[in-house]
Amino acid sequence: METFLASTVAVAIAEIGDKTQLLSLFLVARYAARLPIVLGILVATVLNHALSAWLGAWVASVIPQAWLPWLLALSFVAIALWLLVPDKDDNDDSRFLGMGAFMATTVMFFLAEIGDKTQVATVVLAARYDETLWVILGTTVGMLLANIPVIMAGSWLMERLPLATARIGASVLFMTFSALTVWAAYVNS
Repeated sequence: METFLASTVAVAIAEIGDKTQLLSLFLVARYAARLPIVLGILVATVLNHALSAWLGAWVASVIPQAWLPWLLALSFVAIALWLLVPDKDDNDDSRFLGMGAFMATTVMFFLAEIGDKTQVATVVLAARYDETLWVILGTTVGMLLANIPVIMAGSWLMERLPLATARIGASVLFMTFSALTVWAAYVNS
């Protein structure tokens, strides 16, 4: 349960102000139907984060165990610093818009997540925790928790959300993950 909760909270907070939230706003403005957008996000996130989590689990299996906590701690610090940089809506995927709300959302979200903070966080979380399925489920729930309110409340919510505060909070959370990883390595050695 710790793996699921840590993954959910990490991605939900890291997603606030992310380019995929901006993509959610764009899709809601483009399509009237919200359910296909939510389902597209769900499918894209499960696929993307499953691949990412399996990569993280594989990396954890090939790296010497003595190195793993230190590499994870450095990865968490890198993500924490990356979270402080605001995302821009660099969306030029208009060629997918003719596919309909569900397919356009699925394709655009999957592509937007490649190399994104939450994808990298998923890789690192899966390397940190042995329960890959719980990481996938947690990061997917975190993605939905961050995007469904944007889809439902749209621009009204985004205008009132303090994105700088959310980015700082997410950064602090990943710094905490880094410190806990180092502490656990120290205690277990």
